[in-house]
Amino acid sequence: MAPFRAMADMTRLYFQNPLNPLTHTSYGRSIAAGCEVLERTTRRYGKPEFGLKETTVSGVRVPVREVCVWDRPFCDLIHFERGVTSHRNDPKILIVAPMSGHYATLLRGTVEALLPYADVYITDWIDARMVPIQDGKFDLDDYIDYIISMLHFLGPDAHVLGVCQPSVPVLAAVAVMEDREDPYVPATMTLMGGPIDTRVAPTAVNDLAVNKGIDWFKNNVVMKVPFPHPGFMRDVYPGFLQLSGFMSMNLDRHMTAHREFFQHLVEGDGDNAEKHRDFYDEYLAVMDLTAEFYLQTVETVFIDHALPNGTMTHNGRLVDCSRITRTALLTVEGEKDDITGRGQTKAAHALCTNLADDMKAHYEQPNVGHYGVFNGSRWRSEIAPRVMDFIRSNRTDLPRNTARPAPSKVEAPAPKPAKTAAKSAAGPLESILLVKPDGVADDLKAISGVGPKLESALNEAGIFHYWQIAGLTAEQIEALDSKLDFRGRIARDNWIEQARQLSETVS
Repeated sequence: MAPFRAMADMTRLYFQNPLNPLTHTSYGRSIAAGCEVLERTTRRYGKPEFGLKETTVSGVRVPVREVCVWDRPFCDLIHFERGVTSHRNDPKILIVAPMSGHYATLLRGTVEALLPYADVYITDWIDARMVPIQDGKFDLDDYIDYIISMLHFLGPDAHVLGVCQPSVPVLAAVAVMEDREDPYVPATMTLMGGPIDTRVAPTAVNDLAVNKGIDWFKNNVVMKVPFPHPGFMRDVYPGFLQLSGFMSMNLDRHMTAHREFFQHLVEGDGDNAEKHRDFYDEYLAVMDLTAEFYLQTVETVFIDHALPNGTMTHNGRLVDCSRITRTALLTVEGEKDDITGRGQTKAAHALCTNLADDMKAHYEQPNVGHYGVFNGSRWRSEIAPRVMDFIRSNRTDLPRNTARPAPSKVEAPAPKPAKTAAKSAAGPLESILLVKPDGVADDLKAISGVGPKLESALNEAGIFHYWQIAGLTAEQIEALDSKLDFRGRIARDNWIEQARQLSETVS
Protein backbone atom coordinates (compact mmCIF):
# COMPACT_ATOMS: atom_id res chain seq x y z
CA MET A 1 0.00 0.00 0.00
CA ALA A 2 3.01 2.31 0.35
CA PRO A 3 2.91 3.63 -3.26
CA PHE A 4 -0.85 4.27 -3.04
CA ARG A 5 -0.39 6.02 0.28
CA ALA A 6 2.32 8.27 -1.18
CA MET A 7 0.13 9.12 -4.16
CA ALA A 8 -2.83 9.86 -1.91
CA ASP A 9 -0.74 12.14 0.28
CA MET A 10 0.62 14.06 -2.73
CA THR A 11 -2.91 14.44 -4.14
CA ARG A 12 -4.20 15.68 -0.78
CA LEU A 13 -1.49 18.32 -0.60
CA TYR A 14 -2.28 19.42 -4.18
CA PHE A 15 -5.98 19.91 -3.38
CA GLN A 16 -5.20 21.71 -0.12
CA ASN A 17 -2.84 24.21 -1.69
CA PRO A 18 -4.44 27.67 -1.30
CA LEU A 19 -3.05 28.67 -4.72
CA ASN A 20 -5.05 25.90 -6.39
CA PRO A 21 -8.52 27.26 -7.40
CA LEU A 22 -10.06 23.80 -6.90
CA THR A 23 -9.06 23.89 -3.22
CA HIS A 24 -11.92 26.27 -2.53
CA THR A 25 -14.56 24.10 -4.19
CA SER A 26 -16.66 21.23 -2.86
CA TYR A 27 -15.02 18.95 -5.45
CA GLY A 28 -11.51 19.83 -4.28
CA ARG A 29 -12.38 19.42 -0.61
CA SER A 30 -13.93 16.01 -1.32
CA ILE A 31 -10.83 14.81 -3.18
CA ALA A 32 -8.54 16.03 -0.37
CA ALA A 33 -10.76 14.45 2.30
CA GLY A 34 -10.86 11.09 0.51
CA CYS A 35 -7.09 11.09 0.10
CA GLU A 36 -6.54 11.87 3.77
CA VAL A 37 -8.86 9.03 4.83
CA LEU A 38 -6.95 6.60 2.57
CA GLU A 39 -3.55 7.82 3.75
CA ARG A 40 -4.44 7.62 7.45
CA THR A 41 -6.05 4.17 7.29
CA THR A 42 -3.00 2.64 5.55
CA ARG A 43 -0.29 4.44 7.51
CA ARG A 44 2.05 2.64 9.91
CA TYR A 45 1.76 4.55 13.16
CA GLY A 46 4.70 4.97 15.51
CA LYS A 47 4.57 4.68 19.27
CA PRO A 48 2.57 7.61 20.72
CA GLU A 49 3.78 9.71 23.65
CA PHE A 50 2.19 9.83 27.06
CA GLY A 51 2.37 13.62 26.93
CA LEU A 52 1.66 14.05 30.65
CA LYS A 53 3.66 17.18 31.40
CA GLU A 54 1.94 18.30 34.62
CA THR A 55 -0.60 17.33 37.24
CA THR A 56 -2.32 18.82 40.28
CA VAL A 57 -1.17 17.75 43.75
CA SER A 58 -3.04 19.21 46.73
CA GLY A 59 -4.40 21.99 44.52
CA VAL A 60 -0.98 22.98 43.14
CA ARG A 61 0.11 22.43 39.53
CA VAL A 62 3.40 20.55 39.44
CA PRO A 63 5.52 19.31 36.51
CA VAL A 64 5.70 15.61 35.63
CA ARG A 65 8.78 13.94 34.17
CA GLU A 66 8.99 10.46 32.61
CA VAL A 67 11.99 8.50 33.91
CA CYS A 68 12.95 4.96 32.94
CA VAL A 69 13.98 3.40 36.27
CA TRP A 70 14.20 -0.30 35.32
CA ASP A 71 14.69 -2.01 31.99
CA ARG A 72 14.88 -5.41 30.36
CA PRO A 73 14.96 -6.40 26.67
CA PHE A 74 11.16 -6.55 26.44
CA CYS A 75 10.06 -3.88 28.91
CA ASP A 76 10.94 -0.53 30.47
CA LEU A 77 9.51 0.59 33.79
CA ILE A 78 8.46 4.23 33.51
CA HIS A 79 8.17 6.40 36.62
CA PHE A 80 6.04 9.52 36.38
CA GLU A 81 8.12 11.70 38.64
CA ARG A 82 6.11 14.57 40.10
CA GLY A 83 7.85 17.84 40.88
CA VAL A 84 6.57 18.09 44.45
CA THR A 85 8.60 20.27 46.80
CA SER A 86 7.89 18.37 50.02
CA HIS A 87 7.97 14.71 50.98
CA ARG A 88 4.65 12.98 50.42
CA ASN A 89 3.69 9.56 51.70
CA ASP A 90 1.58 8.70 48.65
CA PRO A 91 1.14 5.02 47.75
CA LYS A 92 3.37 3.49 45.07
CA ILE A 93 1.25 2.04 42.27
CA LEU A 94 2.60 -0.27 39.56
CA ILE A 95 0.26 -0.20 36.55
CA VAL A 96 0.77 -3.33 34.46
CA ALA A 97 -0.30 -2.35 30.96
CA PRO A 98 -1.72 -4.90 28.51
CA MET A 99 0.68 -6.63 26.16
CA SER A 100 -1.99 -7.27 23.58
CA GLY A 101 -1.17 -5.16 20.55
CA HIS A 102 -1.52 -1.57 21.72
CA TYR A 103 1.19 0.43 23.44
CA ALA A 104 1.10 1.33 27.13
CA THR A 105 0.13 4.88 26.12
CA LEU A 106 -3.42 3.55 25.73
CA LEU A 107 -3.53 3.89 29.53
CA ARG A 108 -2.70 7.59 29.45
CA GLY A 109 -6.06 8.40 31.05
CA THR A 110 -5.49 5.74 33.72
CA VAL A 111 -2.19 7.31 34.72
CA GLU A 112 -3.53 10.87 34.55
CA ALA A 113 -6.35 10.14 37.02
CA LEU A 114 -4.03 8.52 39.57
CA LEU A 115 -1.12 10.98 39.40
CA PRO A 116 -2.56 13.57 41.82
CA TYR A 117 -2.87 10.95 44.57
CA ALA A 118 -0.14 8.37 43.98
CA ASP A 119 3.45 7.72 42.93
CA VAL A 120 2.77 6.03 39.59
CA TYR A 121 4.87 3.53 37.62
CA ILE A 122 3.84 1.76 34.41
CA THR A 123 5.16 -1.13 32.32
CA ASP A 124 6.18 0.12 28.88
CA TRP A 125 6.35 -3.06 26.80
CA ILE A 126 8.76 -3.12 23.86
CA ASP A 127 7.61 -3.92 20.33
CA ALA A 128 8.87 -7.48 19.67
CA ARG A 129 9.92 -6.59 16.13
CA MET A 130 12.41 -4.15 17.67
CA VAL A 131 14.10 -6.74 19.94
CA PRO A 132 17.03 -8.63 18.33
CA ILE A 133 16.58 -12.38 18.24
CA GLN A 134 19.80 -12.85 20.25
CA ASP A 135 18.06 -11.30 23.27
CA GLY A 136 16.19 -14.56 23.69
CA LYS A 137 12.58 -15.57 24.17
CA PHE A 138 9.77 -13.94 26.11
CA ASP A 139 6.83 -16.05 27.22
CA LEU A 140 4.15 -15.98 29.93
CA ASP A 141 6.60 -17.22 32.57
CA ASP A 142 8.98 -14.39 31.70
CA TYR A 143 6.07 -11.92 31.92
CA ILE A 144 5.36 -13.10 35.49
CA ASP A 145 9.06 -12.89 36.36
CA TYR A 146 9.17 -9.32 35.06
CA ILE A 147 6.25 -8.33 37.32
CA ILE A 148 7.92 -9.91 40.36
CA SER A 149 11.22 -8.22 39.54
CA MET A 150 9.52 -4.81 39.25
CA LEU A 151 7.75 -5.28 42.59
CA HIS A 152 11.12 -6.10 44.14
CA PHE A 153 12.50 -2.92 42.62
CA LEU A 154 9.65 -0.86 44.11
CA GLY A 155 10.16 -2.43 47.52
CA PRO A 156 7.62 -3.12 50.27
CA ASP A 157 4.18 -1.50 50.53
CA ALA A 158 3.65 -1.25 46.77
CA HIS A 159 0.31 -1.69 45.00
CA VAL A 160 -0.22 -3.38 41.63
CA LEU A 161 -2.98 -2.64 39.12
CA GLY A 162 -3.50 -4.98 36.15
CA VAL A 163 -5.61 -3.75 33.23
CA CYS A 164 -7.28 -6.41 31.07
CA GLN A 165 -4.83 -9.07 29.80
CA PRO A 166 -2.28 -8.65 32.67
CA SER A 167 -4.90 -9.63 35.25
CA VAL A 168 -3.97 -13.31 34.91
CA PRO A 169 -0.15 -12.90 35.16
CA VAL A 170 -0.56 -10.31 37.96
CA LEU A 171 -2.70 -12.70 39.99
CA ALA A 172 -0.26 -15.52 39.22
CA ALA A 173 2.74 -13.35 40.19
CA VAL A 174 1.19 -12.50 43.57
CA ALA A 175 0.38 -16.18 44.15
CA VAL A 176 3.98 -17.14 43.33
CA MET A 177 5.34 -14.47 45.70
CA GLU A 178 3.02 -15.59 48.49
CA ASP A 179 4.08 -19.19 47.92
CA ARG A 180 7.71 -18.10 48.35
CA GLU A 181 6.82 -15.98 51.40
CA ASP A 182 8.27 -13.03 49.53
CA PRO A 183 8.54 -9.94 51.77
CA TYR A 184 7.89 -7.69 48.77
CA VAL A 185 4.41 -9.02 48.04
CA PRO A 186 2.19 -6.02 47.13
CA ALA A 187 -0.24 -4.61 49.69
CA THR A 188 -3.10 -4.60 47.16
CA MET A 189 -3.82 -5.80 43.65
CA THR A 190 -6.54 -4.31 41.49
CA LEU A 191 -7.68 -6.38 38.51
CA MET A 192 -9.70 -4.47 35.90
CA GLY A 193 -11.61 -6.12 33.06
CA GLY A 194 -9.36 -9.18 33.05
CA PRO A 195 -10.00 -12.73 31.71
CA ILE A 196 -9.48 -14.65 34.97
CA ASP A 197 -12.08 -17.28 34.04
CA THR A 198 -13.30 -17.00 30.45
CA ARG A 199 -15.86 -19.77 30.94
CA VAL A 200 -18.01 -17.15 32.68
CA ALA A 201 -20.13 -15.18 30.18
CA PRO A 202 -17.85 -16.02 27.21
CA THR A 203 -17.51 -13.35 24.50
CA ALA A 204 -16.66 -13.63 20.82
CA VAL A 205 -12.96 -13.43 21.71
CA ASN A 206 -13.26 -16.42 24.05
CA ASP A 207 -15.35 -18.46 21.61
CA LEU A 208 -12.81 -17.94 18.82
CA ALA A 209 -9.97 -19.38 20.92
CA VAL A 210 -12.00 -22.42 22.02
CA ASN A 211 -13.40 -23.18 18.55
CA LYS A 212 -10.14 -22.81 16.62
CA GLY A 213 -7.71 -24.55 18.98
CA ILE A 214 -4.04 -23.77 19.55
CA ASP A 215 -2.82 -25.49 16.32
CA TRP A 216 -4.90 -23.10 14.19
CA PHE A 217 -3.23 -20.11 15.87
CA LYS A 218 0.24 -21.61 15.40
CA ASN A 219 -0.40 -22.18 11.69
CA ASN A 220 -2.23 -18.95 10.83
CA VAL A 221 -1.15 -15.99 12.94
CA VAL A 222 2.57 -16.49 13.63
CA MET A 223 4.98 -14.79 11.23
CA LYS A 224 8.68 -13.94 10.95
CA VAL A 225 9.80 -10.34 11.44
CA PRO A 226 11.02 -9.13 8.04
CA PHE A 227 14.26 -7.31 7.26
CA PRO A 228 15.37 -4.61 8.12
CA HIS A 229 13.73 -4.54 11.58
CA PRO A 230 16.08 -5.23 14.53
CA GLY A 231 14.02 -8.33 15.41
CA PHE A 232 14.63 -9.85 11.96
CA MET A 233 13.56 -13.56 11.88
CA ARG A 234 11.91 -13.51 15.32
CA ASP A 235 8.57 -15.36 15.44
CA VAL A 236 5.82 -12.87 16.33
CA TYR A 237 2.09 -12.36 16.40
CA PRO A 238 1.89 -9.15 14.29
CA GLY A 239 0.13 -6.17 15.78
CA PHE A 240 -1.80 -5.49 12.57
CA LEU A 241 -3.56 -8.85 12.92
CA GLN A 242 -4.61 -7.99 16.48
CA LEU A 243 -5.81 -4.58 15.28
CA SER A 244 -7.85 -6.24 12.52
CA GLY A 245 -9.48 -8.45 15.14
CA PHE A 246 -10.28 -5.50 17.40
CA MET A 247 -11.80 -3.47 14.58
CA SER A 248 -13.83 -6.34 13.12
CA MET A 249 -15.69 -6.72 16.43
CA ASN A 250 -17.17 -3.24 15.98
CA LEU A 251 -16.67 -2.74 12.25
CA ASP A 252 -19.86 -0.72 11.75
CA ARG A 253 -18.77 1.76 14.43
CA HIS A 254 -15.35 2.27 12.79
CA MET A 255 -16.90 2.62 9.33
CA THR A 256 -19.30 5.22 10.65
CA ALA A 257 -16.49 7.12 12.38
CA HIS A 258 -14.45 7.32 9.15
CA ARG A 259 -17.48 8.36 7.11
CA GLU A 260 -18.16 11.14 9.60
CA PHE A 261 -14.46 12.09 9.48
CA PHE A 262 -14.74 12.46 5.71
CA GLN A 263 -17.80 14.70 6.11
CA HIS A 264 -16.09 16.84 8.75
CA LEU A 265 -13.14 17.40 6.38
CA VAL A 266 -15.41 18.36 3.49
CA GLU A 267 -17.42 20.73 5.70
CA GLY A 268 -14.28 22.25 7.24
CA ASP A 269 -15.20 21.09 10.77
CA GLY A 270 -11.65 21.17 12.10
CA ASP A 271 -12.45 20.45 15.76
CA ASN A 272 -14.29 17.18 15.16
CA ALA A 273 -11.77 16.11 12.53
CA GLU A 274 -8.94 16.67 15.02
CA LYS A 275 -10.73 14.57 17.66
CA HIS A 276 -10.91 11.74 15.14
CA ARG A 277 -7.21 12.08 14.34
CA ASP A 278 -6.24 12.07 18.03
CA PHE A 279 -8.24 8.91 18.76
CA TYR A 280 -7.13 6.90 15.74
CA ASP A 281 -3.48 8.00 15.98
CA GLU A 282 -3.53 6.09 19.29
CA TYR A 283 -5.86 3.27 18.30
CA LEU A 284 -4.04 2.38 15.06
CA ALA A 285 -0.58 2.36 16.67
CA VAL A 286 0.16 -1.31 17.33
CA MET A 287 3.10 -3.48 18.31
CA ASP A 288 4.08 -7.11 17.65
CA LEU A 289 4.05 -9.77 20.39
CA THR A 290 6.49 -12.66 20.68
CA ALA A 291 4.90 -15.83 19.34
CA GLU A 292 5.71 -17.84 22.46
CA PHE A 293 4.01 -15.32 24.76
CA TYR A 294 0.93 -15.03 22.56
CA LEU A 295 0.46 -18.77 22.03
CA GLN A 296 1.09 -19.61 25.69
CA THR A 297 -1.43 -16.96 26.76
CA VAL A 298 -4.09 -18.22 24.32
CA GLU A 299 -3.62 -21.81 25.44
CA THR A 300 -3.33 -21.14 29.18
CA VAL A 301 -6.03 -18.47 29.58
CA PHE A 302 -8.57 -19.03 26.82
CA ILE A 303 -8.39 -22.74 25.91
CA ASP A 304 -7.25 -24.66 29.02
CA HIS A 305 -8.58 -22.17 31.62
CA ALA A 306 -5.52 -23.23 33.59
CA LEU A 307 -5.70 -20.67 36.41
CA PRO A 308 -9.32 -21.33 37.51
CA ASN A 309 -8.80 -25.07 36.97
CA GLY A 310 -5.77 -25.04 39.26
CA THR A 311 -3.41 -26.40 36.60
CA MET A 312 -1.43 -23.27 35.69
CA THR A 313 2.31 -23.53 36.30
CA HIS A 314 5.13 -21.03 36.53
CA ASN A 315 8.56 -22.41 35.66
CA GLY A 316 7.26 -25.89 36.39
CA ARG A 317 5.70 -25.10 39.78
CA LEU A 318 1.93 -25.03 40.31
CA VAL A 319 0.38 -21.57 40.74
CA ASP A 320 -1.81 -21.77 43.86
CA CYS A 321 -4.00 -18.69 44.43
CA SER A 322 -5.12 -20.07 47.79
CA ARG A 323 -1.68 -19.09 49.10
CA ILE A 324 -2.64 -15.41 48.84
CA THR A 325 -3.30 -14.06 52.35
CA ARG A 326 -1.47 -10.72 52.58
CA THR A 327 -2.51 -8.92 49.36
CA ALA A 328 -5.96 -7.27 49.35
CA LEU A 329 -7.96 -7.86 46.15
CA LEU A 330 -10.18 -5.43 44.24
CA THR A 331 -11.84 -6.46 40.96
CA VAL A 332 -13.49 -3.99 38.59
CA GLU A 333 -15.74 -4.78 35.63
CA GLY A 334 -17.81 -2.88 33.08
CA GLU A 335 -21.48 -3.69 32.65
CA LYS A 336 -21.29 -3.60 28.83
CA ASP A 337 -17.84 -5.12 28.35
CA ASP A 338 -17.89 -7.12 25.08
CA ILE A 339 -14.27 -8.27 25.32
CA THR A 340 -14.10 -9.53 28.91
CA GLY A 341 -17.53 -10.78 29.96
CA ARG A 342 -19.22 -9.85 33.24
CA GLY A 343 -18.04 -12.09 36.04
CA GLN A 344 -14.76 -13.15 34.41
CA THR A 345 -12.69 -10.81 36.58
CA LYS A 346 -14.80 -11.32 39.69
CA ALA A 347 -13.90 -15.02 39.48
CA ALA A 348 -10.57 -14.13 41.11
CA HIS A 349 -12.31 -13.92 44.48
CA ALA A 350 -13.32 -17.58 44.35
CA LEU A 351 -9.69 -18.57 43.69
CA CYS A 352 -8.28 -16.65 46.68
CA THR A 353 -9.95 -18.94 49.20
CA ASN A 354 -7.73 -18.03 52.16
CA LEU A 355 -7.91 -14.27 51.72
CA ALA A 356 -10.01 -12.60 54.43
CA ASP A 357 -13.39 -11.29 53.29
CA ASP A 358 -12.60 -7.78 54.53
CA MET A 359 -9.62 -7.75 52.13
CA LYS A 360 -11.81 -8.41 49.07
CA ALA A 361 -13.99 -6.00 47.11
CA HIS A 362 -15.72 -6.03 43.74
CA TYR A 363 -17.20 -3.16 41.75
CA GLU A 364 -19.18 -3.19 38.50
CA GLN A 365 -19.44 0.11 36.68
CA PRO A 366 -22.82 0.59 34.97
CA ASN A 367 -23.07 1.65 31.33
CA VAL A 368 -19.43 1.27 30.32
CA GLY A 369 -17.70 -1.08 27.90
CA HIS A 370 -14.21 -2.50 28.03
CA TYR A 371 -12.25 0.72 27.52
CA GLY A 372 -14.54 2.71 29.81
CA VAL A 373 -13.28 0.65 32.74
CA PHE A 374 -9.88 2.38 32.63
CA ASN A 375 -10.42 5.49 30.50
CA GLY A 376 -12.94 8.28 30.13
CA SER A 377 -15.24 10.25 32.41
CA ARG A 378 -16.67 7.27 34.31
CA TRP A 379 -13.15 6.07 35.10
CA ARG A 380 -12.12 9.51 36.36
CA SER A 381 -15.23 10.31 38.40
CA GLU A 382 -16.43 6.94 39.65
CA ILE A 383 -13.88 4.13 39.29
CA ALA A 384 -10.55 5.83 40.08
CA PRO A 385 -11.79 7.28 43.41
CA ARG A 386 -12.89 3.80 44.47
CA VAL A 387 -9.54 2.31 43.47
CA MET A 388 -7.67 4.95 45.47
CA ASP A 389 -9.98 4.48 48.47
CA PHE A 390 -9.34 0.73 48.40
CA ILE A 391 -5.58 1.26 48.19
CA ARG A 392 -5.56 3.75 51.07
CA SER A 393 -7.74 1.44 53.16
CA ASN A 394 -5.25 -1.41 52.79
CA ARG A 395 -1.88 0.31 53.07
CA THR A 396 0.54 -1.73 55.14
CA ASP A 397 2.97 1.13 55.72
CA LEU A 398 0.49 3.06 57.89
CA PRO A 399 -0.64 2.26 61.44
CA ARG A 400 -3.81 0.19 61.37
CA ASN A 401 -5.79 2.91 63.14
CA THR A 402 -5.14 5.31 60.25
CA ALA A 403 -6.15 2.90 57.52
CA ARG A 404 -9.81 2.12 57.18
CA PRO A 405 -10.84 -1.54 56.74
CA ALA A 406 -11.66 -2.47 53.16
CA PRO A 407 -15.34 -3.04 52.48
CA SER A 408 -16.42 -6.45 51.22
CA LYS A 409 -18.20 -4.66 48.42
CA VAL A 410 -18.13 -1.11 47.11
CA GLU A 411 -21.29 0.77 47.93
CA ALA A 412 -22.56 4.28 47.36
CA PRO A 413 -21.01 6.72 49.82
CA ALA A 414 -23.37 7.69 52.61
CA PRO A 415 -23.62 11.30 53.77
CA LYS A 416 -20.82 12.13 56.19
CA PRO A 417 -21.89 14.68 58.79
CA ALA A 418 -18.28 15.43 59.67
CA LYS A 419 -17.82 17.13 56.32
CA THR A 420 -21.01 19.16 56.34
CA ALA A 421 -20.98 22.88 56.80
CA ALA A 422 -21.30 24.14 60.36
CA LYS A 423 -24.86 23.67 61.54
CA SER A 424 -26.91 26.65 62.44
CA ALA A 425 -30.46 27.28 63.54
CA ALA A 426 -30.73 29.77 60.70
CA GLY A 427 -32.29 27.33 58.25
CA PRO A 428 -33.11 23.72 57.35
CA LEU A 429 -30.39 23.45 54.65
CA GLU A 430 -27.45 23.57 57.04
CA SER A 431 -27.67 19.83 57.74
CA ILE A 432 -27.05 18.79 54.13
CA LEU A 433 -24.74 21.46 52.68
CA LEU A 434 -21.04 20.64 52.28
CA VAL A 435 -18.03 22.89 52.47
CA LYS A 436 -16.37 20.83 49.72
CA PRO A 437 -17.17 17.65 47.74
CA ASP A 438 -16.95 14.31 49.51
CA GLY A 439 -14.33 12.88 47.13
CA VAL A 440 -15.14 13.53 43.47
CA ALA A 441 -18.16 15.72 42.84
CA ASP A 442 -21.02 14.13 40.90
CA ASP A 443 -22.01 15.49 37.47
CA LEU A 444 -25.20 17.29 38.45
CA LYS A 445 -25.82 18.15 34.80
CA ALA A 446 -26.94 14.52 34.40
CA ILE A 447 -30.19 15.65 36.09
CA SER A 448 -32.63 16.83 33.45
CA GLY A 449 -33.15 20.56 33.91
CA VAL A 450 -29.70 21.25 35.40
CA GLY A 451 -27.29 23.04 33.08
CA PRO A 452 -23.77 24.37 33.70
CA LYS A 453 -25.06 27.57 35.36
CA LEU A 454 -27.40 25.75 37.72
CA GLU A 455 -24.70 23.21 38.55
CA SER A 456 -22.33 26.06 39.40
CA ALA A 457 -25.00 27.69 41.58
CA LEU A 458 -25.65 24.41 43.41
CA ASN A 459 -21.93 23.89 43.97
CA GLU A 460 -21.54 27.41 45.35
CA ALA A 461 -24.45 26.76 47.70
CA GLY A 462 -22.78 23.54 48.97
CA ILE A 463 -24.48 20.81 46.91
CA PHE A 464 -22.09 18.52 45.01
CA HIS A 465 -23.65 15.05 45.10
CA TYR A 466 -26.79 13.24 43.97
CA TRP A 467 -27.46 11.96 47.49
CA GLN A 468 -27.78 15.54 48.76
CA ILE A 469 -30.58 16.26 46.28
CA ALA A 470 -32.21 12.83 46.65
CA GLY A 471 -32.58 13.34 50.41
CA LEU A 472 -34.15 16.82 50.33
CA THR A 473 -37.23 17.24 52.50
CA ALA A 474 -40.19 19.46 51.57
CA GLU A 475 -38.93 22.14 53.94
CA GLN A 476 -35.43 21.98 52.43
CA ILE A 477 -36.82 22.12 48.88
CA GLU A 478 -38.71 25.29 49.74
CA ALA A 479 -35.61 26.81 51.34
CA LEU A 480 -33.40 25.90 48.38
CA ASP A 481 -36.00 27.19 45.94
CA SER A 482 -36.01 30.53 47.73
CA LYS A 483 -32.23 30.65 48.17
CA LEU A 484 -31.38 30.07 44.50
CA ASP A 485 -34.59 31.32 42.91
CA PHE A 486 -35.43 28.05 41.11
CA ARG A 487 -39.13 29.03 40.77
CA GLY A 488 -40.43 25.50 41.42
CA ARG A 489 -37.98 23.78 39.06
CA ILE A 490 -37.03 21.10 41.61
CA ALA A 491 -40.57 19.74 41.76
CA ARG A 492 -41.44 20.46 38.12
CA ASP A 493 -38.45 18.55 36.72
CA ASN A 494 -38.63 15.85 39.40
CA TRP A 495 -35.03 16.33 40.57
CA ILE A 496 -35.53 14.17 43.67
CA GLU A 497 -36.40 10.98 41.77
CA GLN A 498 -33.76 11.63 39.11
CA ALA A 499 -31.10 12.15 41.77
CA ARG A 500 -32.19 9.00 43.60
CA GLN A 501 -31.84 6.90 40.44
CA LEU A 502 -28.49 8.45 39.57
CA SER A 503 -27.23 7.83 43.11
CA GLU A 504 -28.16 4.15 42.77
CA THR A 505 -26.41 3.98 39.40
CA VAL A 506 -23.20 5.43 40.86
CA SER A 507 -23.25 2.79 43.59
